[in-house]
Amino acid sequence: MKRKGAFLVLMITMTFLLTSCWSKKELTDLAIVAAMGVDKTKNGRYNITLQIINPGNVAGGLQGGGGGSQSPPVTIYSASGDNLVEASRRASDRISRRLYYAHTNLVVVGEKLARKEGLNTLIDGLDRDPEFRNTSTLVVAKNSTAADLVKTLTPVDKIPANKVLKTLEFTERKWGENVKTSLQEVMKSIESPGRGAVVSGFRLVGNPQQAQKLDNLQESAPGATLRASGIAVLKQGKLVDWL
Repeated sequence: MKRKGAFLVLMITMTFLLTSCWSKKELTDLAIVAAMGVDKTKNGRYNITLQIINPGNVAGGLQGGGGGSQSPPVTIYSASGDNLVEASRRASDRISRRLYYAHTNLVVVGEKLARKEGLNTLIDGLDRDPEFRNTSTLVVAKNSTAADLVKTLTPVDKIPANKVLKTLEFTERKWGENVKTSLQEVMKSIESPGRGAVVSGFRLVGNPQQAQKLDNLQESAPGATLRASGIAVLKQGKLVDWL
């Protein structure tokens, strides 16, 4: 009897230690954000551009169905707000799924925003988001807006965000004119007194309108491409010059 009683108590105790799927997230309910671009509008509001992955199109490539139609591997959504939280929530009314930022590996900041306001407020907002990873790579859009870079479709790499990340990785290793810098590294540099931060720049070569079309991917020599271009020097979080 004692052994049975002890076994019963053990079983009851184990039931309290078991966890259920209280925080489950169904893939069909998530909109996975691969990259986010941040600009400042003329009226001083934040404008975010989200690069959302189309899972079916990525798996099957840019292959048409029975009707011969084609669709890109990513979809772009934009929204504006007084801060990043408001802009993100305003974007949710256009998407049938919950925005999921845990796989956002790239953050693009427009040059105008980086020069006039700086990155302090932006990085602080992203760092406070429990879902956003501070290991995401940060780049500055050189002579362009972040929206133009995020909207660009790229050959070879189906996900445009991956093209930027891989380009930075290999050009840093082989050529050395660019560096792959994370949000965490920039944040530490900004917080360190007397220390400046550097962030790689990326620019759009070609027509921004052409860069958003599937026709751009069907050419052997695309008319619009993304290219690593220079290093942005930050002082107290603001862009002061290019190397």
